[in-house]
Amino acid sequence: MSTQAPRQSLGEWLRSEQPASRSQARLGQIWRTWVLFTGNRLGMVGLGIVVLLVLVAVFADVIAPYDPLLGGDLRTARLLPPSLEHLMGTDDLARDIFSRVVHGARLTLMVVALVAIIATPIGLLVGTVSGYFGGWVDTVLMRITDIFLAFPRLILALAFVAALGPGIENAIIAIAITSWPPYARLARAETLTIRNAEHIDAIRLQGASPPRIIWGHVVPLCLSSVIIRVTLDMAGIILTAAGLGFLGLGAQPPQPEWGAMIAGGRRFIIDYWWVATMPGIAIFTVSLGFNLLGDGLRDVLDPKAEK
Repeated sequence: MSTQAPRQSLGEWLRSEQPASRSQARLGQIWRTWVLFTGNRLGMVGLGIVVLLVLVAVFADVIAPYDPLLGGDLRTARLLPPSLEHLMGTDDLARDIFSRVVHGARLTLMVVALVAIIATPIGLLVGTVSGYFGGWVDTVLMRITDIFLAFPRLILALAFVAALGPGIENAIIAIAITSWPPYARLARAETLTIRNAEHIDAIRLQGASPPRIIWGHVVPLCLSSVIIRVTLDMAGIILTAAGLGFLGLGAQPPQPEWGAMIAGGRRFIIDYWWVATMPGIAIFTVSLGFNLLGDGLRDVLDPKAEK
């Protein structure tokens, strides 16, 4: 009579201390990380805000009740206070502010995503190459990094946008150019601690080339720390983009960018406070969400943090 082994549930399979495959081990690690993260209430609040931002950006056309670019009747719909018809009021061109804030989430998410996609690989590449090779390579790359770090991010971004010209595309490039140095410094510090580790020496003795060692073994070990730093920097990226928009160097009218909306409403801040306040609340909420999410990820992913 044959006996069959009891079938494992999905939770037991993920929690197994003796995984049968690399995929099971990887999925189990992701599961344990998620369980730890769910125990951080503020981190979950931040994740909820970020997920809400993504959903609002994706379904902006469905959520927004009005066209964000077209205004209404200037005689009857201009500078109306918040009401059931216009949840956040209207601006000086009779445009619905709620619809513009909702569509502005798309621009904000696009800026954050593109800056992260551009700046993170640059910082990882510069930092890991500098830390792994050392010597004159380290000196040259870190001195270039120091030049970028010597200037405040917003000031340096202003200089690049002034050279490239105003516009949301140029603003993204300028912010990305000024965002990579901290990631390079962090990746270099992580690389210096692991480049002489025993497993790296073993891989080197097996004949692996430096690019393969850096890409296949050093970068993955630096990735968690860099991801934490990138997530924490998202709020700074949003504020920098809003600052450029406020100064007229970012998204150009009539695009519904939150910083530009604040700039347009500053003339009415005393009598019609909602014009500038509503996009300001959106910037504050999203920045807070990314900060809380970054703190939660740091508690879970940082190997040096106390569990």
